[in-house]
Amino acid sequence: MPLRTVLTERLGLTHPIVQAPLAGGGDTPALVAAVADAGALGFIGAAYLTPAQIAESAREVRARTRRPFGINLFAPLPLPPPPREVEAALARVAPFYAELGLARPTAPAVAPDTFDAQLAAALDSGAAVFSFTFGVLPDAATTAIKARGLFLLGTATTVEEALALERAGVDAVVTQGSEAGGHRGTFATDFEAAMVGTIALVPQVVDAVRVPVVASGGLMDGRGLAAALVLGAAGAQLGTAFLTCDEAGVPAAYKDAILTAREDATRLTRAFSGRPARGIVNRFMTEVDRAGGGLPFPWQNALTRPLRSAAAQANRAEFLSLWAGQGVRLARRQKAAELVARVAAEAEAALRRPCAASRPS
Repeated sequence: MPLRTVLTERLGLTHPIVQAPLAGGGDTPALVAAVADAGALGFIGAAYLTPAQIAESAREVRARTRRPFGINLFAPLPLPPPPREVEAALARVAPFYAELGLARPTAPAVAPDTFDAQLAAALDSGAAVFSFTFGVLPDAATTAIKARGLFLLGTATTVEEALALERAGVDAVVTQGSEAGGHRGTFATDFEAAMVGTIALVPQVVDAVRVPVVASGGLMDGRGLAAALVLGAAGAQLGTAFLTCDEAGVPAAYKDAILTAREDATRLTRAFSGRPARGIVNRFMTEVDRAGGGLPFPWQNALTRPLRSAAAQANRAEFLSLWAGQGVRLARRQKAAELVARVAAEAEAALRRPCAASRPS
């Protein structure tokens, strides 16, 4: 019997499973629609998309499914001033540029903030859910989202962040445990201080806020979903597990890296974007971190973008930002619908099964 929670009831889902936004091309319309059709919540990670691309991605999802889906953006951040000293950062990445046949890198340029235009496209997309990370939305954005009737999710890495999101009017909080792959959503404290594990973070946030909580961070299968529900969450958000699905849009080398990685193969790095993010250790991460890192976010992200794009085309995993969580050993090659069905079935079985300690010897 399907697991019912406040999340499934509010959003009309069959399963309390959320496909994490996979900004950068991982969450193709095919993946988002397949997740939605399987009864879970698929997300378009739209942070790096133009308004026109957001509209097109949403059109493709709507053409494939009538089920609800979500769109995710980064909360707008103040742009730091252009770094004065860039030569060292350019020198660190220049050999990698050359190896991929690219011209020598120059000082990166960052596009002006497009959050308002991206938000407008998201509001017109037909999405049922809007989520965000990296902070708290401006009041005007929250008001506009609520006026359209979208369910609003914010990302927290500590209890204080969850309380700030609740005060700002979110409908639910995604707790991002330290095991999670990709960028850290921390915004109210030091990144190092906010490295709280999922199993510790979820019940503390559940006890602190009145809105539903969605657990994330290292969750890969039905046991993870069952654990999240037992801890008081209304659902679980999985990211790395969906990256190795057939419909995911990341390069084959990225999928292979996840499928062959061990649980101790990931670490936090600023090498690719300038903001702490968890990924599988590779040559670029190792050498740039050893040399002293790079520029602040988003300048480092702009500097490495051409390199990452060329590496994706060449299927060179050693230069890709291989974002992945600590549950990598549990990744499988499968279709998204198969993953959703398996996670749901495993969770139901786990919740029915008596604990091992109570079994007779």
